[in-house]
Amino acid sequence: MSETSRVAFGGRRAVPPNNSNAAEDDLPTLEPQGVVPRGVNLQEFLNVTSIHLFKERWDTNKVDHHTDKYENNKLIVRRGQSFYIQIDFNRPYDPRRDLFRVEYVIGRYPQENKGTYIPVPIVSELQSGKWGAKIVMREDRSVRLSVQSSPECIVGKFRMYVAVWTPYGIIRTSRNPETDTNPTSPCAAANDAVYLDNEKEREEYVLNDIGVIFYGEVNDIKTRSWSYGQFEDGILDTCLYVMDRAQMDLSGRGNPIKVSRVGSAMVNAKDDEGVLVGSWDNIYAYGVPPSAWTGSVDILLEYQSSENPVRYGQCWVFAGVFNTFLRCLGIPARIVTNYFSAHDNDANLQMDIFLEEDGNVNSKLTKDSV
Repeated sequence: MSETSRVAFGGRRAVPPNNSNAAEDDLPTLEPQGVVPRGVNLQEFLNVTSIHLFKERWDTNKVDHHTDKYENNKLIVRRGQSFYIQIDFNRPYDPRRDLFRVEYVIGRYPQENKGTYIPVPIVSELQSGKWGAKIVMREDRSVRLSVQSSPECIVGKFRMYVAVWTPYGIIRTSRNPETDTNPTSPCAAANDAVYLDNEKEREEYVLNDIGVIFYGEVNDIKTRSWSYGQFEDGILDTCLYVMDRAQMDLSGRGNPIKVSRVGSAMVNAKDDEGVLVGSWDNIYAYGVPPSAWTGSVDILLEYQSSENPVRYGQCWVFAGVFNTFLRCLGIPARIVTNYFSAHDNDANLQMDIFLEEDGNVNSKLTKDSV
């Protein structure tokens, strides 16, 4: 087989997996259509000079989307809920002869059918559940847009571009990290799969960043406070990094069920180099005893900075970190303590207890327990 030949399956070219939010492929700044005539300067057409995202903590985007608590200088919005951006051009925008659109890209090999490339058209009216951008203000050389996102879009860090059509091709803005946008699942958009219609529950299970974890025994219940810290600096990036470490395909990161399952698996380091190493033998050499942790922030930040599992955790630590992961991504979650756990050790989906003739449990045959 020659070096230039490509492996194909079912008539399709094999495409490398797109499973990292950190990996990037930039869109071209110029897409010419045919040969540009001599003497034509594409810069004479409508050009973008600057973009404003209203991403400060006090700006309407973060306040309306309940993302003002995040210690993060990126624009963070909730899926399915509209937000505002402003585009400045080199001259006044004329809708009769000018055509432009906003584009969002995530990961590598962007594809529209995978949700990793999102062209946002300019529309007269926004439609619930569909991407679209409506012009709500035109002033001098500026245009303000109300952008409607899909409630099923990927949760992650998107790169933003503005593309302008000319008779000779497309002019696109260059990659600018300052315009990155992080859609999360909502606590306010009713058309998302994880929507809660009770405002107090949304505040408790998405926005509350401290809580109480119950532990001990059923006859001796104890409590410990826990700092979830889902809005702390670096935590959102770490939660995205957890999905990258799991090599989760970007196209699946819009599904809260898949995201929850991947997060649940990755909190435990066993088998997948996840966040926490479990230890129950009271030997905590080269690590921190589980009882010494008081929150999730230090654990998650250490995991990302070291790129190695953190030592050590037990059940309530796993639960606290997983709760932080979910709330940070906008998925409502709470910790529930179970004092009577059924252990189905033979995996037959039932509890089997074998008795002797005198009614006592046969300990040799009985493998399941409560």
